[in-house]
Amino acid sequence: MPKIVHEFAWPDRVVVGTVGLPGARTFYLQVRTGAQIVSVALEKQQSALLAEKIDEILDQLINYEGNPFSIPTITPLELVDNDPLEQPVEEEFRTSAMSLGWDPSTVQVVIEAYRFEEGDDATFEVDAAEPVEVLVVRMPVGTARAFAKRTREIVGAGRPMCPLCGNPIDLDGHSCPLPTA
Repeated sequence: MPKIVHEFAWPDRVVVGTVGLPGARTFYLQVRTGAQIVSVALEKQQSALLAEKIDEILDQLINYEGNPFSIPTITPLELVDNDPLEQPVEEEFRTSAMSLGWDPSTVQVVIEAYRFEEGDDATFEVDAAEPVEVLVVRMPVGTARAFAKRTREIVGAGRPMCPLCGNPIDLDGHSCPLPTA
C-alpha cells in the first residue's frame, strides 16, 4: 500500500486546538496553506510533549555559538494565534507516533505525525513498522515558538485540578478519594 504524505513546507497556519468540552476534548494538529487544510488527531499528552520538545530545541539553538539562526527567546507578538480551529474540522487520521527535528538548511522545525495500520501495534519507534500516512510540517523558528506557546495554553485550559488529590474535576463534580480534615 503506498504511503500518503501531506507536506507543508511554509504553512500559512499551524496550530493545536480542540473540539469538545474539557474532559471530553479531542486535540488536533491543524495545518493550512491556502485552501489546503489537514487536521490530525493527537492525544493531550502528545500535544504537551510536542510543545515541550519544540521549546527545548529552540532553547538549545539560542545557545549555539551566538544564536546564528536568530531564534526568538519569546513568542513574537505578530505570530500569536488565538483563533479557533478552522471549521469544519475533518480528521485526516489519528496520530500513532510523532517525530521532531531541525533543518538548519531552511532554519525550520520539522514535525512528522504518523498513522500506522490498525493492529500494527505501533510504538514511538518509527522504524518498527512502515506508516501508511504521514503529515510533515516545516515551520520557521518564530512560528515554532508561537506554536509551542499556544499548545501549552490549550493543554492547560482543561478541567481544573483538585487541590487535595490532584485529579481533574469533572463538570458534574468530583468525588475526592482523599479524606478532608
